[in-house]
Amino acid sequence: MTATPFEHRWLSALLGDEEMGAHFTIEAEMAAMLAFEAALAKAEAAEGLITTAAARAIARACKNFVPDHTGLAEGALTDGLVVPAFVRQLKRAVGPPHDARVHFGSTSQDVLDTALMLRLKPVITILDARLAHIVVELEALGDRHGGRIVMGRTRMQDALPIQLTTRIESWRVPLLAHRARLADLSPRLLRLQCGGAVGTRDKFGDKGEAIAARLATDLGLGPADPVWHATRDTLVEFASLLAMISGSLGKLGADIALMAQNGVGEVRVTGAGGSSAMPHKQNPIAAETLVALARHSATLSAGMQQALVHEGERSGAMWTLEWLTLPQMVITTGAASRQAARLITALEFG
Repeated sequence: MTATPFEHRWLSALLGDEEMGAHFTIEAEMAAMLAFEAALAKAEAAEGLITTAAARAIARACKNFVPDHTGLAEGALTDGLVVPAFVRQLKRAVGPPHDARVHFGSTSQDVLDTALMLRLKPVITILDARLAHIVVELEALGDRHGGRIVMGRTRMQDALPIQLTTRIESWRVPLLAHRARLADLSPRLLRLQCGGAVGTRDKFGDKGEAIAARLATDLGLGPADPVWHATRDTLVEFASLLAMISGSLGKLGADIALMAQNGVGEVRVTGAGGSSAMPHKQNPIAAETLVALARHSATLSAGMQQALVHEGERSGAMWTLEWLTLPQMVITTGAASRQAARLITALEFG
């Protein structure tokens, strides 16, 4: 078994998400970092902080940059992050006389935080579209079968008969709320990071606000003010929302697994999993997976809460904790949305 199931050749089919994971590859992160550096140079040239020739040389180098990944890995081990080694390599690619203007006035966190936002932007679009699709599928399920009578259960015990639509709505309505939360959060989350060494943009002189504004516009992100180097509440809010989405989909999975039990038989999951020892069994794999993913996401969410505790103007420890935690949460929630859509279309009410 690999260290993470998301990259495991077998388990990734069950627990991973190739579309979401594509935004957390080395290639995706490098492309976002290079986009930042090229846009930074362009904004600085527009404000007269560096020459147009320097900006063009940096943009050209960014377009054609071929990283030395061994050197980047060695740099990350030494420096605790990849940016110093990355900047050295990019400066070599630019060459004299313009290499001194690479990354001018910026800091490592500006690069990595902005690169993260550039990658979370399509992630949020994908997730919202998937939630919208699941809502539509649940509405169609309700139209087809909502009038069916099933047993309502409280505390895992039979209570009173209910229409199936009551339970379907308990799956659907939270997803609508999560879409609204995602729409509200996105403009506050997807913002440029541009503060320089300690968040004051001191090397930009009186051009700091103008450069940051140009940079944000060019990258399609929200404004960088206030600088959020050590203020991670919006990022933690996003992680909490991911856990909520996974949790709501986990509730759907738990209900389906219970409804599909032998002796209950309120629903049948077509194409359900088999057993190596008992050929007669059909296991509700997608439903069980939703429960596991929900609990995993909730566990990771607690780790992201810890990332709020930044010391001073930057915390290396808390920042590293985010790298360990947030990508897993994105892929976990992506996998849950993928499995939920698959599960809903597999339900049969006989």
